[in-house]
Amino acid sequence: MIKNLLSVAFASILLTGCIGGEKKEEWSAFIYPDKQNTKRNMKSPMTFSSLKECKEASLLQIEKQGIKDSATFKCGLNCSFHDGMKLEICEKMLAPTEK
Repeated sequence: MIKNLLSVAFASILLTGCIGGEKKEEWSAFIYPDKQNTKRNMKSPMTFSSLKECKEASLLQIEKQGIKDSATFKCGLNCSFHDGMKLEICEKMLAPTEK
């Protein structure tokens, strides 16, 4: 009886994980103050629910800092910090003109 209950519980948990659905999109903004030096960037502390929001916030931040002529940015999808490599890993990185 207990074996059956454990089996049913395990199967339920396993199937619930598979049915979870689509992963939520989170976009992170990476601003490069000097577009010639892409090793140095500033990551936004906020995440955005769409690429459009990420691009708008990046442009606004660049304008606020007065670096419009020298800076660029990229938006990264579902980024997380990788301890071993000491950098952010994203599913996708898009430049301002990419969709």
